[in-house]
Amino acid sequence: MDKTPRGLRLHIAILGRRNAGKSSLINALTNQDIALVSPVPGTTTDPVYKAMEVPPLGPVMLIDTAGIDDEGELGQKRVKRTMKVLDTTDVALLVVDGRLGMNGYDEELVSLLAQRKIPWLLVYTRGDLVEENRKARLSREHRAKYAVPVLWVSSVTGEGLEKVKELLAGIQPADWQAPAIVGDLVAPGEMILLVTPIDAAAPKGRLILPQVQTIRDILDHDCQCIVCKDTRLKKALERLKSPPALVVTDSQVFGRVAALVPPEIPLTSFSILMARYKGDLAVLVRGAEAVASLKPGDRVLISEACTHRCLAEDIGRVKIPRWLEQAVGGSLQFDHTSGYGFPEDLERYKLVVHCGGCMLNRREMLHRIQAVTGKGIPIVNYGVLIAYLQGILPRALAPFAGKEKGYEVL
Repeated sequence: MDKTPRGLRLHIAILGRRNAGKSSLINALTNQDIALVSPVPGTTTDPVYKAMEVPPLGPVMLIDTAGIDDEGELGQKRVKRTMKVLDTTDVALLVVDGRLGMNGYDEELVSLLAQRKIPWLLVYTRGDLVEENRKARLSREHRAKYAVPVLWVSSVTGEGLEKVKELLAGIQPADWQAPAIVGDLVAPGEMILLVTPIDAAAPKGRLILPQVQTIRDILDHDCQCIVCKDTRLKKALERLKSPPALVVTDSQVFGRVAALVPPEIPLTSFSILMARYKGDLAVLVRGAEAVASLKPGDRVLISEACTHRCLAEDIGRVKIPRWLEQAVGGSLQFDHTSGYGFPEDLERYKLVVHCGGCMLNRREMLHRIQAVTGKGIPIVNYGVLIAYLQGILPRALAPFAGKEKGYEVL
């Protein structure tokens, strides 16, 4: 469970005012001293992410946050970072000191959770210090008002902690993770051929994350796979007694692979699989159309969710800008972002090009897509864009026929 990638973990945010007992709760839930606990208000200054296995939830990402009532210029920056956590939150715990009850800050947060359709629990802390009559009254009032479970816990006595885990398992959204990467595209028992070029950017001794996740998904769906480098693809196809049900390739060698794989064999890329698994394939395909309307001088954002050493032929900083300028017939202005930051001033861009998002969870990837399209700006991911620029996008989308709607726009 400790090896489960961050993007495949249920993200649980612990939210509330300063000194509400958020850090004590996260420590009690995990039986570890993960978060610093102090009676001094504002001890937690930045969101703290901790990957854990929490039965019965399985692998999760617990996020301890600064108080939503922090004060001063620095405090407001902390609050802003806490609110940014909502972009990636699958389930939230609103933590309230049982001795004080809720106030305007908590009410505002409830409204934000409702707007974003984030399922949540109301957790009253310090239950060992509150009279039973008060507990019963507040529980009745807030169940009726918010229609969410209300729990009382105590980090001292252990009251309610197991119930929190139980109810979290019950309210996690059914679609917080897409059902399959590739296994639903072929019948059980079928063979899938994976083309994985090994270059200087590949981690030593390992495959990149989308490739590993795809292999696991193939096995989970009772299918089989063969893995080869692009330089061995022709030989691999010749040795198979029957053609594979699907070929999946790294996008950077899409053109070369498409030329070698007979047209009757379905073909797509890891990045296009990620476009469906983590985001919205139809929206990203429509974003590819915007390339036709780009003009020299337009500004393009290229965003990657991970950080890595840039190489001479880096896909995001060298190859895609070069291919786009060739398509446009002139120079473009490029901005680049990497890691978990994502710009807010999106209005200046004519196109956003995003990586496959394997390091993000699905909610955050969908949030980024919505943030861009909500301002009327097209967004496309690496694999969809490369297939479009190389004129093979219709073929790369053919395996999804009957599985996805809306991508037929091209």
